[in-house]
Amino acid sequence: MNYNTLKYHTESGITTISLNRPDRYNAFNFEMSKELQDALAVAREDENCRVVVFTGEGKAFCSGQDLKDIVGTDKGFAEIVYECYNPIVKAMRSMPKPIICRLNGIAAGAGCSLVLASDYTVASDSANLIEVFINVGLVLDSGSSFFLPRVVGTNKAFELATMGSKVTAQQAVDLGMINKAVPSELLDEEVHKVAAYYASAPTKAIGMIKEMLNKSTYSTLDDMLELEAKYQEIAGNSDDYKEGLAAFSEKRKPNFSGS
Repeated sequence: MNYNTLKYHTESGITTISLNRPDRYNAFNFEMSKELQDALAVAREDENCRVVVFTGEGKAFCSGQDLKDIVGTDKGFAEIVYECYNPIVKAMRSMPKPIICRLNGIAAGAGCSLVLASDYTVASDSANLIEVFINVGLVLDSGSSFFLPRVVGTNKAFELATMGSKVTAQQAVDLGMINKAVPSELLDEEVHKVAAYYASAPTKAIGMIKEMLNKSTYSTLDDMLELEAKYQEIAGNSDDYKEGLAAFSEKRKPNFSGS
């Protein structure tokens, strides 16, 4: 795929999407937002993609909205959020494949939101996250008001959102915002290890698990018991279950196809 503001590459079941505006710390302009929406749609439909790695080129992961890009525009803030950010977050959460965030540097504002919207995050120990909206008199967007309190609790979420406090990678691990923080020289190795696991895992089951966990945040126990039964039936009729059962019987490692 050829994009102006992204890099997109698929190899061995792993699709890597890199934000590519390093001179602007990978801040979003309108073009990058539209291209990322397209890239996520392509990855969703690509049968060769079993897992997505989401990262940034250069020193930053994503510094949020490029404020210079909205100066002089006739678009209102609500329109920008509706057109540029909400579709990205919805696409990430509905993606029936895991999204691994390779957090290589600062994630601010919408960039922080995209980290929270990812399924698994491995960070360089030099990376930071910051809900920077308040520093320019704005409120949380791109899903942060949904994800943040569910991850860190309401009191801590209020602090981070209203003080614009910088969170180090290790603090983010301790708060449950990300999964791992590793020395920067080990970042690629650790990300590849996680991505390679998911690239060879039962993708269909993982997609259903992801949807179940999404729905559990606003569903009753009875709702989830019904959904578990429905999806277990689907999983039990999948090729991956047949392969997993055969591998168990034959005492070997399963070779899952993702279907």
